[in-house]
Formats: sequence, structure tokens, C-alpha cells
Amino acid sequence: MTLIKSISGIRGTIGGKVGDNLTPVDAVKFASAYGTFLKNNTSKEKLTVVIGRDARISGPMIHNLVVNTLIGLGINVIDLGLSTTPTVEVAVPLEKADGGIILTASHNPKQWNALKLLNEKGEFLSGDDGAKILEIAEAEAFDFSDVDNLGEITLNDAYMDIHIDEVLNLPLVDVQAVKDAKFKVVVDGVNSSGGIIIPNLLELMGVEVVKLYCEPNGHFPHNPEPLKEHLTDISELVVKEKAHLGIVVDPDVDRLAFISEDGEMFGEEYTLVACADYVLSKTPGNTVSNMSSSRALRDVTNGHNGKYEASAVGEVNVVELMKKNNAVIGGEGNGGIIYPELHYGRDSLVGVALFLTHLANKKISVSALRASYPEYYMSKNKIELTPQIDVDAILTAMTEKYKNEDISTIDGVKIDFANEWVHLRKSNTEPIIRIYTEAPSQKEADTLALRIIDEIKEIAGI
Repeated sequence: MTLIKSISGIRGTIGGKVGDNLTPVDAVKFASAYGTFLKNNTSKEKLTVVIGRDARISGPMIHNLVVNTLIGLGINVIDLGLSTTPTVEVAVPLEKADGGIILTASHNPKQWNALKLLNEKGEFLSGDDGAKILEIAEAEAFDFSDVDNLGEITLNDAYMDIHIDEVLNLPLVDVQAVKDAKFKVVVDGVNSSGGIIIPNLLELMGVEVVKLYCEPNGHFPHNPEPLKEHLTDISELVVKEKAHLGIVVDPDVDRLAFISEDGEMFGEEYTLVACADYVLSKTPGNTVSNMSSSRALRDVTNGHNGKYEASAVGEVNVVELMKKNNAVIGGEGNGGIIYPELHYGRDSLVGVALFLTHLANKKISVSALRASYPEYYMSKNKIELTPQIDVDAILTAMTEKYKNEDISTIDGVKIDFANEWVHLRKSNTEPIIRIYTEAPSQKEADTLALRIIDEIKEIAGI
């Protein structure tokens, strides 16, 4: 199955059979369910939805299907065209819209696409709302509008610029300090919309930009997930160009990774750590990340006399806990920065602007900044599931085995040891168990992971 329906949206590969892949029929069906859900929950006569897409090859096709489905439901559409996930999130409240859809499969390869669904705040839908949409889609309980009440399309291609302006106007973004630093930066936009918006942001901050894969044609030159093994080209170019750093985003620009001046990874986990360090130095407060994220954020938060808490994995869970705890910054260890001063969504633009301001103020190299943070190393592994494996029984057995340790079962099983931790959870998007470990050295993280994998295999009899 390459069609994954979840409470956060629908995701699949293009082509194939209806119901098995993300075909035009599936795109229309799911867009119909979302539009129907919005209509069922309002007394307003006319609704408005903001739509944007990344640069995937299938983007224009899926875009046209979704836009015209909403028109058929009598819903007005503000069409941003080529855009980013955070840009659509910013646009929804600014346009006083009733929801938003981003057409992107995020870090998945080019054959994938997806519909990410937003509420009227420009935030991802709750689990309950997502479940209702799935029910509507399953029942095909759609009621389309007659010819006199069709929706209308308004084209607005200015929102990437508006988004940049919103970021540059944030009080903690010091454009002059960044200009004075005279940074030279290499940008890998993975041939999607990040190749437009990130260079534009940087140039307005007075940064010299070297572009790598910034043509938004949807032909991803490498695996679009911003991990070390996919980023050899930019690592080499940063050194060759004698740049201060490299910036990498995923296709929909909600994940952010930095490359140090020596070509080494700054570490996706440390994107949030560095931005939080800067924000907390100016606005003391609390932070939140998910359970699979580095302890370094906790350490930095404690250093600023704030309180750190961990949520279940998933942006909607991070946002919910951030609101509850009045966090001044939060996000996920995959390079997702959530800065509520602008909006409650992962935003690479905010991350870039805060990071460069921090770096300009510190007047040190990127590698020196990285060295100033606690040293933790992660090992990210997975076990493929088969129908015979009872995942819940495995997690229960592991909980019992380590009952004398600090354990959380909010999201799978998180076991906190004195100097290291392991997080076991079922993936929401793939048929696997994820096994994340973190320790003070890579060897210790890998050793812990191998030990836990062996224990799971023994329990499962595989």
C-alpha cells in the first residue's frame, strides 16, 4: 500500500490503482471530505481556503484537482501557487480564511505527494478533526454546490514575500547585525520552493548567497530528507566557496539543517538548540520538543532557568504542549523550529533568521557555536514490521523489563537512563518500529540501540 490515510492528511505515490495510491480520484475524494468537514462546522454562507504547493512534478496536477474540487463545493480559494508549508500557515490567519491545504509530501521522494490540512488558525488539524474527515471520505458524504453557488479562485503569488517580511519584522531578528557580519552562505533548495524563498530572505538580510539546487523544477537531485548522507554536495561546496555556513531545507521548507564552515553537519537536532539558546537569552521562558529529540534542548533551557517538557511525536502534539506551557520556542529534533511570535508551525525561515542573528551577535564560527553546546549523539534505527508481530505486546514487555527506570508511555515507550535514553514507537506513516537512542558518544548510542534491537527481536521471536 502506498496510500497512507491518517488524521494529519493523506499521502501516497502518484499513479496506480484508486485506493492504493494517490490517484486523481483519491485527491478529489479527500479534498471533498475536507471541504465538507469545513462546511459542516460553520454557519457562514461562504468559506475560504488557502492553497499552496511545493515544486513536485505532480504538484500542478494535484493542485488543479484540489482547487476545483473546493470550487465545486462552493468554497472560495486563495491560490498561492508555488509556496511553502509555513507560508500557507502564515497566510491563513492573515487572509482570515477558514482553513488551508499544502500540497507536499515534505521530505518524501519525488513520486510522493500529499494533502496537509490546516484549520482557521493556520495550524494542523486535531486528531479528532482528522478522524472526522476520514469518516466523511469513507462515506463519500459530499454535497456539491449548484451552478449559481460555485466558489471563486483568487490568485495571490505575493505570499512568499509577505512571509519574508513577517520574519524580518520580528523583534528578535536583527537584520543590521547580520548585514554587518557579511556572511557568505551556500543554500541547497533541493530544487523546490526553498530554492526561491531562502535565497530571497538571505539577500534581504545582506547575505552573499551561493545557490545549489535552487531551480524549483521538482527533480530532487538527492534524497530530499536533510540528513548527512544526502548532503555531500553542499558540504563540499561550503568548503570550496570558503562560506561561513550552508543551509539546507526540505521540499516544503519546514525542516532546516546547517553545515558548518568546515563542511561538517551542525546537526539537525542542534538547529532547534541554537535557535532556542538565542531566544531564551532575550526572552526567558519554557521550551518543548518531542520525545525523540535531543536532551541538549533540556540542558540549554535549564541553563536559562526555563522549564523543558517533551511531547508525543508529531507537530500537532508539540504545538498543543507549547500552548499549555507557554513555551517561547519549541519544535522537533528533525530541524523543525516553531516560534509562536510568528505562528505555531515549523518554519525554516524563522530558524534561518534567528540562527544568523545569534551567530552575528556571538561573532564566532558555526563550528565554534556547535562546540559550545552539550555533546550528544543519536542513533536512529528501525525494525520492519510483519503482520505476525504484535507491536503493543513488545512495547508492554519492554516497559515491564525497564520498570525501575524513568519511563514515559505517552508515545510508545521512552526509557530515560542516567546518561542516555531510548525511544521506541510505531511509525504513523510507515510499517516499522522506530528505535531512537541518544548518549554522550556515538559508540554508546549505537551500542544501546543494538542492545535494544536484540531484546526486541528476542521478545518477538525473530
